[in-house]
This record gives sequence, structure tokens and C-alpha cells, in this order.
Amino acid sequence: MSDTPATTFGGRRAVPPNNSNAAEVDLPTEELQAMIPRGVNLQDYLNVTAVHLFKEKWDSNKIDHHTDKYDNNKLIVRRGQSFYVQIDFNRPYDPRHDLFRVEYVIGRYPQENKGTYIPVPVVKELQSGKWGAKVIMNEDRSVRLSIQSSPECIVGKFRMYVAVWTPYGILRTRRDPETDTYILFNPWCEEDAVYLDDEKEREEYVLNDIGVIFYGDFSDIKSRSWSYGQFEDGILDACLYVMDKAQMDLSGRGNPIKVSRVGSAMVNAKDDEGVLVGSWDNVYAYGIPPSAWTGSVDILLEYRSSETPVRYGQCWVFAGVFNTFLRCLGIPARVITNYFSAHDNDANLQMDIFLEEDGNVSSKLTKDSVWNYHCWNEAWMTRPDLPVGFGGWQAVDSTPQENSDGMYRCGPASVQAVKHGHVCFQFDAPFVFAEVNSDLVYITAKKDGTHVVEAVDATHIGKLIVTKQIGGDGMQDITDTYKFQEGQEEERLALETALMYGAKKALNTEGVVKPRSDVDMDFEVENAVLGKDFKVTITFQNNSANPYTILAYLSGNITFYTGVSKKEFKNEAFEMTLEPFSSKKKEVLVKAGEYMSHLLEQGLLHFFVTARVNDTRDVLAKQKSTVLTIPKVTIKVRGAAMVGSDMVVTVEFTNPLKETLQNVWIHLDGPGVTMPKRKMFREIRPNATVQWEEVCRPWVSGPRKLIASMSSDSLRHVYGELDLQIQRRPRM
Repeated sequence: MSDTPATTFGGRRAVPPNNSNAAEVDLPTEELQAMIPRGVNLQDYLNVTAVHLFKEKWDSNKIDHHTDKYDNNKLIVRRGQSFYVQIDFNRPYDPRHDLFRVEYVIGRYPQENKGTYIPVPVVKELQSGKWGAKVIMNEDRSVRLSIQSSPECIVGKFRMYVAVWTPYGILRTRRDPETDTYILFNPWCEEDAVYLDDEKEREEYVLNDIGVIFYGDFSDIKSRSWSYGQFEDGILDACLYVMDKAQMDLSGRGNPIKVSRVGSAMVNAKDDEGVLVGSWDNVYAYGIPPSAWTGSVDILLEYRSSETPVRYGQCWVFAGVFNTFLRCLGIPARVITNYFSAHDNDANLQMDIFLEEDGNVSSKLTKDSVWNYHCWNEAWMTRPDLPVGFGGWQAVDSTPQENSDGMYRCGPASVQAVKHGHVCFQFDAPFVFAEVNSDLVYITAKKDGTHVVEAVDATHIGKLIVTKQIGGDGMQDITDTYKFQEGQEEERLALETALMYGAKKALNTEGVVKPRSDVDMDFEVENAVLGKDFKVTITFQNNSANPYTILAYLSGNITFYTGVSKKEFKNEAFEMTLEPFSSKKKEVLVKAGEYMSHLLEQGLLHFFVTARVNDTRDVLAKQKSTVLTIPKVTIKVRGAAMVGSDMVVTVEFTNPLKETLQNVWIHLDGPGVTMPKRKMFREIRPNATVQWEEVCRPWVSGPRKLIASMSSDSLRHVYGELDLQIQRRPRM
């Protein structure tokens, strides 16, 4: 069925692309096949007088479909599962003589064979996997139907009509926005491609609207709460708009593989005017610093209303927004953090760190970067396009890093395929494999142009891969889902499989490494508090009977969390003599004045120590990062924590620095408790405290969370949160 203007191109009939959920065309209220004889009144036939969708939060349609949390007054159901509709007629319905059906339409150019026009027949019994409507009540002038959708149905917002057959043609209800119906993916339906069989996992990965994102450094893991807010007012429409903006054909919107791939491209604005502009240069004059966001709601609503990309995001912001997009549409999803994540520019499974002959790092030759951490997402789905066994969690990444099929996007890549080295399977498995499996190779670039491999660290990259635990705010280690343990036979086999499938290794590091040096070197960075001095302690251990002299360099750099250096703030060279079978320590004092004026928003300091054993010419190299301990925002509440009751929220921050903070923004968020809010303070003097009070009226009961952030010109990544238990309103 199509009410479309047909255009002709070179003898071929073409329907314009149907790629907008928002675009509409009204179906005709009458489709008459013949002239109506005089004296016949079509109103005498069965006529629809009202349609009831049972779409209140307490109605079984929303409760049974797990959509009662959506702040949306339309009917929202999940595909492959039956729901109830009641149709009132102008007279009693007689199934022997009367014929009617329900119709669902999406887009401007509906076609039955594309799934964009769906005629739902009235049947005696519903059949699994098929659209159908069964009469479960026929009383007086009302008919109640149990309607079942296909588990492969397009996901989006459908327009609903009721069509009645007469001897002269079809009579159809008028377009009524009140009967619009959203159909979502269904992780509770075994026939749906996103079916997840564990109820606790469904509660966490589909229904939880507050998450925890891990960041910082492997040796100093930090976490922050994130408001996904997938049920907040306007978010579902914003997610559908994202697919419209991508001009994604409606017929592909029932396929989670396609939806997640489009989402990974559209959450970043790199080449398609997507949701978020990425910025890693510490200059955010035309937008909001990535660290200031407390959740996805503000970002998606601003994108929907302005129809232009929002500024700015970095990896955890992209991952947070993408998680909202996936969960909102019904695809189980979680945010992943990979500590020491490789950005392999030449895709050779190696992070090549080039050293000058004196042991210093060559910034000119070193092109690969190791991110202290990198966040991406996993989405749960079957992969009928791959061999059996590669369904389940799929890595999808919306941070714009590398081009994939002409766009900045990544995935879905089967995590199981990545683990076993099957990087031949789409999409972008070689890139994900390199992120967690690359070797760190230290190479000396000689003045004569030759390269010498000094050391290979096969355990540095993908050191720890984590996500939020189910049902709590703790950390779950999922490293073993991406890789076998280092040194296991399976781990070597996975690497050989990846190489066989074309993940190239330009420089053969097997067996090239120099014999192990008699001298071991390690160093520790003291727990560093923002604005305070701290020490770096380097330890040398001589394991031989020979005395050695050592020339060493310590380089301290302010780095972006992506591993890119901004400024070297410390460079100290020293010599040391090691007696046989002895160890020696060298302490280097780092003063606050050396790093404070150069600090980037994450308070990340990176130390590189290289040493040359003069007697053997062996080069030793080690690198470590430390995250400065940053003060927190405190949140307090007073008043009854109850649905519909006012409570006062106080956000407080004390400036611990010796300098005045300028242009201070405090953000407050809490899904179900308050919409995202922000307040500006022109300045906060040293040791001064600012307070901000807001009156909130919660509308969701149960465990909730308030989240606050503080950002200023010189200090960012300051967070605070407060757990709340919101009580139901007592019944009168």
C-alpha cells in the first residue's frame, strides 16, 4: 500500500527515499472502489467513534512492556510482544458481517514490502513472530484487541489508523496524534535480535538510567556517575531525530547492527553534523568543557532543539550519550573503559616509541599514542551476518578516531571475534583488537638512520578493561572477554590468527630484543594532591658482580588523557654509580609551581624515565602516569525526599588553591529528581566557599542520585554526588 507520487528515472519507477520518521503523509479517510448509489449513507456502516490505547504509566501496556518509566504520554511498546487496544464503534461489531483492521504507518512514503505500512489482520489466534490482532472482548459497541507486533519490526514512532471495509471501499479514521505509538527493541522477547535472557542484566543494561564511568589511570582508577536519562521527557524523540539526521532508511531501523553503526557515526559531529563536537586541545571558549557535563539529557535536548552539534565532548561524553541512545531504543548497552588504550595510527599492532640515542623520546618520530584510558560502548545483539558464536556483546565506539567506510565510526565489532583474533569479521575488528592487544616497542633511532629495538612490553596495552557492575556502583573486570591471559597458548594463537587475517606487523619484534640487562629500573610517583609538592622515586637494582655507572633522565609532562604531550614541565638528568649486587634510589622533588600553570583539565602528569648503562650501552625505559587528587563538590539535601514534595538541594565548593578561580560553572543533575541545571560564579577566591541552593520536586521513587560538577578556567574534573532514596507519595 503506498500513497506515493511515483517518479520515473530512465524507465525505472522509483519511490523517493523513506528516511525520516518525522516526515508524514496522511492516509485518505476514504478509498472508494465504486460510485455510491443514491440514498446510501456510508455512516450507516461500521464507523469508529473512539480508540483507547491504555497508555498511562499504570496501564498494563506500559508495565508489561517495561516502558512505564518513559516520561511520555504516548503509547510505548516493545516489538514481538502483545499489547491492548480498544476500539469503540457506532454500533455493535458483528464479526460475521463487519470487517476492519488496524494499520500502522511510518514515514512519508509507506510501503508494505518495506515494513513502513503494516496492515494488521484480525485473526482467531496470534501467531508467534507475526503481526496480528485478536478480539479478546466484544461488548456493546466496544471491541478490545490484543495486538502483537513482529519481533523484526522497524523501531520508531508509528501513526495508527483503523480501516473499515464497506461494499463501496474503505473508510479510515483520521490522523490522530493521540494514537501515535512508539515501538522499541525488546530484550525480553526471545525472537528479538537484542534478546537478553538474564533479568538482572536487563534491569542494568536497559532500564538503569544512572551509570558509573571509570577514568583516571590504571594505578589510580577514578569513577564518576553519569545521568543517562533515557526516560526523560523529549529524549526518545531526540534519539529518533538522530537517525533522521543521518538520513537512515526507515526499513533498516529494525536491525540493531545498522542502528548501532549509524549511532556510532552520529554521536560525533566529525563528518555528518552529529550530536557532539570533540575537542582535545583544552580550549572550550565556544561551548561547555567535556568535564562539566553530568549526563546526556542536556546534550541530546540541545541537539534536538538547535539541530546543530553541541560543543564539546571527549571519549567518556561520547560513550555516555551513545549509551543513552542505545538504551532508550531498547538495545542493551554498557560503557567500557580500557586502561592504556592503543591508538595505532599505522595499524601494525605496535605502539612504536622512538628514542634518541641519548635516551630521550623522539616526538618527531613517535606517531602512535597510548591513551591513559579510553571509553567506548558495548551493545548486545545477535550477529546473523557472522558465523555462529560471534553474537552477544559488540564493541561500538562513537569517539572520532579513525575513518571506517568513509565515516568516523567504529563497530559493531564482535568482542568474541576480537578475543580470538578473528579480525576479518565486520565491522572494524582490527582497530578494536589493536586497542587492547598491541605491543609497546621502544626503538632507538640511530643517527645513521638504523633502528634498534631496545625493549618490548607486551603487557602494557589493554592492561585492564572494566565496566560498572550489575546492581551496584563498583567496578567489574571484563579484560578476559577481550583477551586471553598474557603468555597463554591461546593468547599467542589469537595474535597469530589476527596476523593471518591481515592485521599487519611491519617490524618483527620476535627474537629481536636485546638480551636482558644486568640492571633493573623502576620508579614510583608519590600520591600527588593538586597544588602540593610531591616526590618521584627511581630505583636501580644491579643483579651482577660488575659495578656500573648510569646516566638517567626524568621527563615530566602535562599530557592529555589521550597520551599526547602538551608541555614538559620537568627535565632532570643525573648520574649514578651502582655497586655489584646492590640497589640505589634517587628522589626527585616536583614542586607545585612547576606544573600548576600548565595544568590540563584532568590533572594528568606523565613521567618518562630513560637510563643508559654506560658500560654496556643498554638502554632502560619506563613510563608512568599519575592523576592529581582533586577536591570534590559536596551536595546536601533537606526536606522530605518524597515524590511530589519540595526538598532543598545545597551544592557547595571550597577553592583549595592559592589562586582565584575565574568563570566558575556548577552543574547539577539527577534523573527523576531534577532536570539538569547550572549556575555561574564569576570568581572564587583562595580558600573561599560558594553555595548554591535549588528547590527540587522528585517525580520518580526508589534509589536516585544527585550529580554535580564544577569547572573553571583553571580547574576542572571536580565532581560530587549524593545517593537518595525517594519515597512514594502516601495514598490519601
